[in-house]
Amino acid sequence: MTPAELSRTVLDAVCRAVDAGELDVAPPERVTVTEPGPGGCGDFATNVALRLARPAAQPPLRVAGILRARLLGADGVRDVVVTGPGFLNISLRARDDLLTGLVREIRERGPEYGYGDALAGQTVVLRVPYEVRAEVVADAVARIVATQGGRAEIEHGEPVTLRPVPAPEDPAPLGPDAARWALLHPAPHDRPRITADHLVQREINPLFRVRYAHARVRALIRNAHDLGFTAEPGELGFADHAGTAGADELVHGDTGEPEYEAHPASAPGSAAPGHARPDAGHPVPGGPAVPAPGPAHPRASHPASARVSGAPAAPHPRTPHPLQTPLADHPRILRTAATAQAPDRLARHLLAVADALLPLLPEVLPVGEEKPGAAHRARLALAEAAGAVLAGGLSLLGIDAPEHL
Repeated sequence: MTPAELSRTVLDAVCRAVDAGELDVAPPERVTVTEPGPGGCGDFATNVALRLARPAAQPPLRVAGILRARLLGADGVRDVVVTGPGFLNISLRARDDLLTGLVREIRERGPEYGYGDALAGQTVVLRVPYEVRAEVVADAVARIVATQGGRAEIEHGEPVTLRPVPAPEDPAPLGPDAARWALLHPAPHDRPRITADHLVQREINPLFRVRYAHARVRALIRNAHDLGFTAEPGELGFADHAGTAGADELVHGDTGEPEYEAHPASAPGSAAPGHARPDAGHPVPGGPAVPAPGPAHPRASHPASARVSGAPAAPHPRTPHPLQTPLADHPRILRTAATAQAPDRLARHLLAVADALLPLLPEVLPVGEEKPGAAHRARLALAEAAGAVLAGGLSLLGIDAPEHL
């Protein structure tokens, strides 16, 4: 069950409680599910009972109890625990099923994964000054608004409704892709850096990490084809590990909603020792190398000596894969970026996806005389899904997603 499916399941439980006369309230348009907060448990949590308590004229705990009884009979739900003033903490039957379902959904929807109807039928007027950053931000906002069923009109004149901090100099010398990233990645109130750092083909460059991760996925797909196997969602087949170094860190943005950023320990650009350099086959101080994309021979892609010992360990079977959260959060990020007119949120989200994806890539192809198995097909499917999210997101920002890098 994907987060979107769970959200619909909770909403269905609310509607059934209303139809049965247990709640006298108008059902909400949508229900948000997030990771449990402090004191919570299970796979996901929702505050829908707290939201409905006042209009239903009932205590939150009573509303939560009504909804818990409805949810316990839902397919895919293993248990529901009420914590705090009325939070519903939901445990699903199998985490592997959740990730597998998520990968299937992304592969089915392709570039339109994450599209919604939050702005259906609405026209968003963007009045911007004659300034390069404002023009680029408005263009990206218009693209993202369209993913939510809306339409944006860009105008010049007063009153200005979209005025990010101007670029300190002309970004054109950086080239179209690096220039757009330099203007879109910082928050609107931050002054963008127009420097040659955006052109560096190394892990210290966030844009390089995002585009490199996509190019590596495309190379793996080509190599898998040469080896005679294709992607198929399923169990990843990682052995039991002690923990998940480099898992995503939960932070809170200015909207109060949870946003996910890669923990520094998992980012290839981190200065922490033992980290890999993804742009070359040569080691960097303190860490081993990651093979360069597009190897000459498919089996040469991941020799045993090229395994990334300093990269995050594969997750424990009972722990979500680090990619699960950013992939599942992609629809919410698109919706928030559209409604808040903030393409920088999408740019930072793509970086989180890339940093969670990079440690998986050396585990996708078989090594040596190892034969491709179901686990390799599942890992390739997960990498392919993450690559699709990266390609779609870069396209919305007006940035090329290269097949080779």
